[in-house]
Amino acid sequence: MLKKTLAASVLVVASINSYAANSVIEMKTTMGKIEIELFNEQAPITTKNFESYVKKKFYNGTIFHRAIPGFMLQGGGMTAEMQEKPTGKAIINEASNGIKNTRGSVAMARTNDPNSAKSQFFINVADNGLLDKSTENAGYAVFGQVIKGMEVVDQIVKLPITGYGSHPDMPKNPVKIITMQIKTKTK
Repeated sequence: MLKKTLAASVLVVASINSYAANSVIEMKTTMGKIEIELFNEQAPITTKNFESYVKKKFYNGTIFHRAIPGFMLQGGGMTAEMQEKPTGKAIINEASNGIKNTRGSVAMARTNDPNSAKSQFFINVADNGLLDKSTENAGYAVFGQVIKGMEVVDQIVKLPITGYGSHPDMPKNPVKIITMQIKTKTK
């Protein structure tokens, strides 16, 4: 009986270890480092898209162009001169993956078209259930979680803002993403 229990335990541990590891992204900003664990298995299309932009160094030099206290911090598509960078094709909305827009979660920004996300992302600075998929709402796909540097996110979102064209919530002193890289995979 003990041998069977040990064998079953070994199989469970082996199957847990065989799951795909999650990527960890290290983002260096002008205000400090932020680390994000991606949910590669739960949001495969979104994480592959995001990692593709990271590998191309697309995010380097972009800014956080929306900072709304009590809501979210958005970046990943605008230069310091508020020029939108050219992107690839839009991806399918994976908001039905069951992951909620809670504090520290990272989701894709999109237009009113649910399948319009490209490169821009946001970090929730509060629990934002209104952004989750529901019968009335297509939702915003969560694909990662801040695991280090949430204090940096909180500092950025508290900066004084200014209006710039159609962007009324831009920090007066733009915060740049200096570099973003895939740091490691976790298990």
